[in-house]
Amino acid sequence: MKINCIIVEDEPLAMARLRDYVHKLPLLNLVGTFENGEDAFTFLKCNDVDLVFLDINLGTFSGINLLESTRMDCQVIITTAYHEFALKGFELSVTDYLLKPFTFERFVMAVDKVVSRLGKIIHSEKKGIFVKTETRLDRVPLDEILYIEGMRDYRRIHTVRKKIMTLQTFTDFEKEIPAQIICRVHKSFMVSIDKIESIEKEKVKINNIFIPISITYRNSFMKVIRHS
Repeated sequence: MKINCIIVEDEPLAMARLRDYVHKLPLLNLVGTFENGEDAFTFLKCNDVDLVFLDINLGTFSGINLLESTRMDCQVIITTAYHEFALKGFELSVTDYLLKPFTFERFVMAVDKVVSRLGKIIHSEKKGIFVKTETRLDRVPLDEILYIEGMRDYRRIHTVRKKIMTLQTFTDFEKEIPAQIICRVHKSFMVSIDKIESIEKEKVKINNIFIPISITYRNSFMKVIRHS
């Protein structure tokens, strides 16, 4: 899995240092660099990214202007030499605020916050979960799960080999499994992204079964699909 990111920075030395930091973390995939807010604004209107490294002082169109004028449906880490913008940044829901000059260690701490919010794991991907059944814990490999179905007080896990009934809640599963692997699409369903055969109107097809996509979960589901 990769976190697609862009850098918006008008100082060449700061841009070079930040680009070097990004390249040191294999999880980060740099898809663009911009020296001004206008070009970044144009790019973000047509492209989805997971993370923006954003300088504040960018000339006539500042980083704050970009945050206020763009529906930033992504994580934002502000990189600036000016601490006075910190409050404004957090009012605009930025993920972290890095004061220049910042160390690589501090940069990693900021990226860790992004990783936590996106539900992704830097060092290793989770391979399986333990599910509580009647009297035991069964290990279920994530790559065998087709979908999870809600049935009143129970959840039924449909795998390629069998079906498992558990009292564990959808909230339990959402906390334990990244949405990029198994995603909620309905109040009564979670689906394995890798097992999707097709998406047709408001339904997902898995193993010749059609699973509904509700309005509540459609936007978050489609964002996961775009970044898969």
